[in-house]
Amino acid sequence: MTLDILRRELKKRGQRITYQRELILKIFMESENAHFGAEEIYRLLLEKRSRISKATVYRTLALLADFGILNKIEFGDGIVRYELASFDGKSHNHLICKICGKVVEFESDKLDELMETISKETGYRIENYQVKFYGICPDCFKKILRNDDNQKIASESVK
Repeated sequence: MTLDILRRELKKRGQRITYQRELILKIFMESENAHFGAEEIYRLLLEKRSRISKATVYRTLALLADFGILNKIEFGDGIVRYELASFDGKSHNHLICKICGKVVEFESDKLDELMETISKETGYRIENYQVKFYGICPDCFKKILRNDDNQKIASESVK
């Protein structure tokens, strides 16, 4: 489905349908819920023995984002990432661990309701939204608790 959208958008805008553009899009299609930076895409292409320049990767990602096929996202770590856009009209959101950088996607009916309320109050026709919550994932939180327990045990044994 997404390759068809790419072909249609390229044709509509008088752009060529190139092997490189399709190849980059296929990486996203094969990796559901992935958030790739340009450098990571380039590395994956090299692993597949594809001869494609970094500049082509950067230009293609920007083009696919302009067409609305990819969403451009930033998680606050200085890396611009991309993900496949959702064509089902649903927005998804991200939970980002400040310690390990893990990203989890989620949907929320309550956020959808909030979007509708904001739309009514402001008169905006909101088409999409992204919410990012930053915190500590359960795995990192467990490690923190273990470290705290170990520090308490160590300080008690010193007494």
